[in-house]
Amino acid sequence: MSAARMLSTLAAGVLFGFGLSYATMIQPEVVLSFLRFQDFGLMLVMGGAVAVVLIAYKLAPRLMQHPVFDDHFHAHPSAWNRDTAKGAAIFGIGWGLCGVCPGPAIAGLGTGNWDLLWALGGIALGALVQGLRATKP
Repeated sequence: MSAARMLSTLAAGVLFGFGLSYATMIQPEVVLSFLRFQDFGLMLVMGGAVAVVLIAYKLAPRLMQHPVFDDHFHAHPSAWNRDTAKGAAIFGIGWGLCGVCPGPAIAGLGTGNWDLLWALGGIALGALVQGLRATKP
């Protein structure tokens, strides 16, 4: 990986983490109030994310001949199946119970919220269990 690509990845991560922090999405109580329909501020964050994804995945291939750090645009196929639906439901239940999503939790560690390590530990353990389950013959 080139230095320019690593620096752009780092800059994107810093921007993402700063945005999550600025939008207060790193605070589980804010996320929980959003999920209880008491605070709709995070709806603007989600709307902004949808706009960025729309531009990046739909318009950029039409406007650019090739990506900045690659020679062609790649397709990102995804398939909905029973496992995807179950995983989404389990993720949603966990998010609803604790108000913690992986990206904001990692960003929240940067603010010194060490309690988020419990949620990240649970996320890692869940991913490990799923990985072990998926590799069983």
